[in-house]
Amino acid sequence: MRRITHWTNGAHYKTLEAASPSLHAVHDPVTGATQAEVELASRSDVDFIVAAATTAAASWAQTSLSRRARVLFAFRELMEAAADDLARIISSEHGKVLSDARGEVARGIEVIEFACGIPHLLKGSHSESVSTETDVHSMRQPLGVVAGITPFNFPAMVPMWMFPIAIACGNAFILKPSERDPSASIRIAEIWRDAGLPDGVFNVIQGDKVAVDALLEHPDVKAISFVGSTPIARYVYETGTKHGKRVQALGGAKNHMIVLPDADLETAADAAVSAGYGSAGERCMAISVVVAVGGVADELVSMIAERTRVINVGPSLDPASEMGPVVTGAHRDRVRDYIDAGEASGASIVVDGRGVEVQGNEGGFWVGPTLIDHVTTEMSVYTDEIFGPVLCVVRVDTYEQAVSLVADNPYGNGVAIFTRDGGAARRFANEVDAGMVGINVPIPVPVAYYSFGGWGHSLFGDTHVHGTEGVHFYTRGKVVTTRWADPSTRGTDLGFPTNK
Repeated sequence: MRRITHWTNGAHYKTLEAASPSLHAVHDPVTGATQAEVELASRSDVDFIVAAATTAAASWAQTSLSRRARVLFAFRELMEAAADDLARIISSEHGKVLSDARGEVARGIEVIEFACGIPHLLKGSHSESVSTETDVHSMRQPLGVVAGITPFNFPAMVPMWMFPIAIACGNAFILKPSERDPSASIRIAEIWRDAGLPDGVFNVIQGDKVAVDALLEHPDVKAISFVGSTPIARYVYETGTKHGKRVQALGGAKNHMIVLPDADLETAADAAVSAGYGSAGERCMAISVVVAVGGVADELVSMIAERTRVINVGPSLDPASEMGPVVTGAHRDRVRDYIDAGEASGASIVVDGRGVEVQGNEGGFWVGPTLIDHVTTEMSVYTDEIFGPVLCVVRVDTYEQAVSLVADNPYGNGVAIFTRDGGAARRFANEVDAGMVGINVPIPVPVAYYSFGGWGHSLFGDTHVHGTEGVHFYTRGKVVTTRWADPSTRGTDLGFPTNK
């Protein structure tokens, strides 16, 4: 059985409990078979890797900005060359189709490209003669060792929201990926090594709650970035801040797509299907609720159903497949249970994915695209983040009711509106309670030079990831006041200093 290990000091690292390590099965979602085992770190492993990262951080922080930028440029080129290989690794463990995995890698590379501009991004400011013969300048300096705890649904892109910027800023980074699809993290570590990154600056700890708690509590880990479910995000935020760390913890979502009566319904239907079922709905920015306003619901639901029924569900590496399996058998069963609950609550199952199987791979973790109409806000299919290929339709009479739905939902990650009315779109962007807004764009994931993050229970902490907010998160400010005074001005003065 293939064994997946950790990474530190520029090499693979086996747990200190090598004689009898804790292991987690890594499945092939297409077949259901176990394809590998990943070692789970102990607290001793975390201590060892944090110590290595601490040593590396001290020297990396003193490395020139131009040298750091050259390493980032080299990493970017090697990531481009390895993109297809990395996409195959992602598909084989996550289950998303190959084209979707390639898109994930491409969006992650955009953040590397942003981080290549770190000499400009870390420029401070300077003010001359703020007082007589006194100047002030500001700088931003790295924190030291920082960590990222990342989810299974984007094993390459979400870590790349974090570590390119953290490393470019002069920190050492520890990645704790999901134990469900851990191989991408090791491949990325190998690429960092080949790009010339000094040993210990990028590290991987494979693990479960033991490793997470050890990172949250370790005094030498200065900041934690997290993406995952809302309950765990809250736990990470509360535990990390309790131990004096800077924390950004991104939680769950229930993203609405509002369709106004004047919208192009063909375009809206295309968008709903693409954003609802891509990656089997296992995206924090997936559209899970379509809000049909006014009299458009019947026609819109018909259009969405027509497109949903012809989606080709199949093996992840098959070029003909448009949607693959979900990540585990337990998650498949959870998604099916939600569909059962929606039906029992009185919703209409327009397209039912519960019985979908793929010939030759009947043991895989299959759930077909599912469309549920006449959903109400009390049903669990509406209130809960299903994280599967389930698209719900809620019918409302007015724009105001649609906006209230979003405001009343505890999540505030992403939201979209489809309309031809510029005034309505502008009003919506201003009024709606969400951190990321799409206007005729169903998945409004910001480009790398803007920051990603939601509102409400979708974010704990006040800093979003990547973009300039990422640069600020992974650095701390320092202001230096300098005076080169004439000797003739010497003398004591016990009064509070003022600017003259």
